[in-house]
Amino acid sequence: MAKKPGRPGAAKAKKGGSKGAPKVGTGGKGRQALEGRGPTPKAEDRKYHPASKAKALRERKASQTPRVTKAKPGTTAKKGEFLASGTRTAGNAGGAARTGRRVQKAADASEVLSGRNSVLEALRAKVPATALFIAARIEMDDRVKEAISIANARGISVGEVTRPEIDRMTGNDAVHQGIALQVPPYSYQHPSELLDKILSRGQKPLLVALDGITDPRNLGAIIRSVAAFGGQGVIVPQRRSVGVTASAWKTSAGAASRIPVALAANLNATIKEFQKRGVFVIGLDGGGDMSLPTFKLGNEPLLLVIGSEGKGLSRLVQENCDAILSIPIAKETESLNAGIAASVALYEVAKARLK
Repeated sequence: MAKKPGRPGAAKAKKGGSKGAPKVGTGGKGRQALEGRGPTPKAEDRKYHPASKAKALRERKASQTPRVTKAKPGTTAKKGEFLASGTRTAGNAGGAARTGRRVQKAADASEVLSGRNSVLEALRAKVPATALFIAARIEMDDRVKEAISIANARGISVGEVTRPEIDRMTGNDAVHQGIALQVPPYSYQHPSELLDKILSRGQKPLLVALDGITDPRNLGAIIRSVAAFGGQGVIVPQRRSVGVTASAWKTSAGAASRIPVALAANLNATIKEFQKRGVFVIGLDGGGDMSLPTFKLGNEPLLLVIGSEGKGLSRLVQENCDAILSIPIAKETESLNAGIAASVALYEVAKARLK
């Protein structure tokens, strides 16, 4: 019988290997392949899935508790440490000042200013601050050097932190330029207590209340006008109104440190209470039934209520006022800015009280 053709010199493999040698198996791999990979993991459990990254970010934010160390003014902290006793807060406070958005007036609502120009302007205006944060390896230009110098002179703690930490403090979309300033929450008075203090000093009340004003720069300008024309305070409502922010401090040019601001839970209730205590409540509105030049109550205890530039006074506030004044302006001008209107009215009252 002829042999089967094959490659010359090829050795024929023996079945089962050498005699007595163990047979080679799959080591269980075949069985594992047949069993499959099991159920598909959840999206948040898959390492490179966007849902997993979002979950990890949430967990990091929830678990982050910055170390707080007290230090003497002008000292520098170690990386990752804060030289402040306040609570870290998020939010682009600098953006709030630029856009004029409404700011919550909660008792623990701290504010964080960011950006070299904004921080330096706030420090120059003597805005109250608890800590200045500088990013590690920041480019030290003249603005940063001056900000550190002012903070040291005022006894404000200066801390060095990482850039990601400033990102979290100011909001990831903020352009902080490696510098941030923490401003403590403003300490508001109660309207009744404010009136009590004025009367106890034997002064004739001259107060300004705001109705629906949301721009902090208008609030700052009004505080400055109240200080300039002999007023004793400003009242802002709890809802639908701006609070005393760093932007308001800057616009007031330091007057916010002298003129108290009271927080009214209900502006209409406050108006009625003041009326019972002998205060005349006068609203400013373009459609007022009395012109400012003909106003004869300048020497009386007064509460001037200023409405927003667009909507003016709300209906209930108008109904509760003793009189509505209008400022005569040229027909080509639709309305006055709230801060300007308050200044004009306060000047007329101050002029009447000098007679």
